[in-house]
Amino acid sequence: MITVHHLENSRSQRILWLLEELGVDYEIQHYERDKKTSLAPQALFNVHPLGKSPVITDGDVTVAETGAIFEYVMDQYADGRLRPGDDAAAKRAYTYWLHYAEGTIMPLMVMSLIFNKIETAPMPFFVKPIAKGIVREVNKSYLGPNMERNLEFIEASLSQSTWFTGQEMTAVDILMSFPIEAAAARGGLLDGRPKMKAFLTRIGTLPAYRRALERGGDYAYAAI
Repeated sequence: MITVHHLENSRSQRILWLLEELGVDYEIQHYERDKKTSLAPQALFNVHPLGKSPVITDGDVTVAETGAIFEYVMDQYADGRLRPGDDAAAKRAYTYWLHYAEGTIMPLMVMSLIFNKIETAPMPFFVKPIAKGIVREVNKSYLGPNMERNLEFIEASLSQSTWFTGQEMTAVDILMSFPIEAAAARGGLLDGRPKMKAFLTRIGTLPAYRRALERGGDYAYAAI
């Protein structure tokens, strides 16, 4: 049986949702973030050398990295479900979003979070103006424009079809849920983006999404 090593308020919530959609039996090992640093606890190093979540164990197999976990679960348990059919364009879109979710949009999200924390972190008074100036310049010249460009790209993609690869939901819609949920949690990022808001409303009604929330525990980004 699969064990999901699940960190509260994290990207590993998507693994639970995927398993619920596929009807795969699994158990959860819950982990709480460090109260001071908000990082994963030391106990996760017993599961994987990098001590990060998500990570799953399936018998004697250990798989880390969200995209790799999705590919493993889909190869082992999906039996063709939550994948596009024979349409070549849908297959290309599936592969693209599979890599985009963690390879492009999430690094921007994480970098933005880190720089926002720098701006509010305690530091000597004489350093604050310098730190704030650096954060302001990075946000203005790099993070802000890139985030805007990517959110517009996602909005335009969802304007072409109900889901990211077409009219049927696939596993990459589950993958893309977290960056959209995270953007919604950052006030104002989804203003003027009705398709992304509709996406969140749509996934929030899905029974498997709700079951995953019930089993996963605290999840500040929930679409419901």
